[in-house]
Amino acid sequence: MRDALERRVIWGRWEKGERRGFKNNYLKTKIKIMTFNKNEGYKELVVWKNCCELRKKVYEIAKKFPKSEFRRVSQMNDAARSTKQNLQEGYKSSLPKYINYVRNISRPSLTELHGDIEDCHEDKLITEEEFQELDSLCKRTDYLFHRLLQGLIRKLKAK
Repeated sequence: MRDALERRVIWGRWEKGERRGFKNNYLKTKIKIMTFNKNEGYKELVVWKNCCELRKKVYEIAKKFPKSEFRRVSQMNDAARSTKQNLQEGYKSSLPKYINYVRNISRPSLTELHGDIEDCHEDKLITEEEFQELDSLCKRTDYLFHRLLQGLIRKLKAK
C-alpha cells in the first residue's frame, strides 16, 4: 500500500485494437497520473484536524435542535464548514494569501462559531457537557490558529 503523500490516481482504460493488423492487441489510452503530495499537506496540520472534529461535533449536536432554530443551525454549520474549508483552500495559495485566508476568513469563522455555541448554552439548547467539550475544542483550535499565523508570518519575514 502506498503512503498517503505518495498516492497516485491513475485514470485509463484499455481498448481492443482494430483488426487492421493489431490482432488481439490492446492499446492503453487516456492515462493521467496525478500526485497529491503538495496539495494535501494541510491534512497534516493539527489545526485542520481540530477543525474537522469541531465541524463533525457541531453537525451532530445541531441535529438535535428544534425546527424553529433552523437559522441558527444553518449559521453554525456554515461557520464550522467555513473554518475548515478556508484553511484548506488557502493552503494552495501563495504565503501572503494564505496568511490572509487564516487571519481574515478561517479564524473569524471560528470566532463566530464559538459565539453561537455560547448562545446555545445560554438558551439551554446544549447541555453543560456538550458546551464544555465544544468550548474547549474552540479554544484549542483558536490557539492553534494563532500559532499557525505566527509561524507563517515568521516564514514570510525570513524570505
